[in-house]
Amino acid sequence: MKINKNIIKELNDYLDEFNLTEIEYTEKDLKVKVSKSKGIGSTPVITNTSKQEIERTENKSSEISGTKITSPIIGTAYLAPEPGGKKFAEKGRKIKKGDTVMIVEAMKTMNHVPCPMDGTIKEICVEDGQPVEFGQTIAILD
Repeated sequence: MKINKNIIKELNDYLDEFNLTEIEYTEKDLKVKVSKSKGIGSTPVITNTSKQEIERTENKSSEISGTKITSPIIGTAYLAPEPGGKKFAEKGRKIKKGDTVMIVEAMKTMNHVPCPMDGTIKEICVEDGQPVEFGQTIAILD
């Protein structure tokens, strides 16, 4: 598959123009995400994910039975309060209603996602630092 380099250049320009760290572009079965860190000398990271890959990831979480915990907002999921810190929830760990499952950061605001009921974490469906959508399954509770 050939990607139009002008799209990548334009997305990278938007990162600088609007002081963003990440931007995503989707058209038919093509999805391009451009992101970069805010450090000195940082370089953009370009990811190309087909819709089939996204659907496979989503179908994996739908195959597991249990209570699904979904993201309340669009943002970036963090499994621990700080890099290298102890995770809020891990597979197999018991968790109580109201305990934080993970944090979803949006617009520099850290939003704690509470557990809806007592149970055991059956599956964590996102990686640390992964972008999440509203309503996306982020964990499954047994």
